[in-house]
Amino acid sequence: MKDKVLPINEKIRAIKLQVITSTGENLGVIDKSEALQLAKNEGLDLVQISPEGKDAIPVAKIMDFGKELYAKKKKLSESKKKQKVIKVKEIKLRPKIGEHDYMTKLNQGMQFLRKGMRLKVTIMFRGRENASKAELGPAIFEKVTKTFKDNELNASQEQDSRSGPFWSRVYFLKS
Repeated sequence: MKDKVLPINEKIRAIKLQVITSTGENLGVIDKSEALQLAKNEGLDLVQISPEGKDAIPVAKIMDFGKELYAKKKKLSESKKKQKVIKVKEIKLRPKIGEHDYMTKLNQGMQFLRKGMRLKVTIMFRGRENASKAELGPAIFEKVTKTFKDNELNASQEQDSRSGPFWSRVYFLKS
């Protein structure tokens, strides 16, 4: 998403502008050429900050535009650094999974949870299993939750989704 480009110096189309100096002083409504001259004398740029101010006259400010862009970029990169990306890892189970396979997958899932990731447990139903998924699905999710509690993981479930032959639930560790 790109910010809209502000017109600067000669790219400003308006003839008259309400001008604000670099110190914040309002000079009132003056001609564009006079405002450009003031900006040049200070070694700064004339930037149109608002297309319409009071009385439908555009507002322009005398500032160092390059410095302003740099500060915006820096602020944006700082906010990106502070964002924490939450990863969701998924394990897929079948209703007739063997006990050892089940424990292997859940041990891997518990490692993901301990690392601070969210865990999506998906149960895949095929063929005749679809007929009994109303009983099998909740039982498997209950078994997963019980396994987490037995391993002293304080995991809570976030959401359930059921779409066709796939049932899934997202788990995360409570702080």
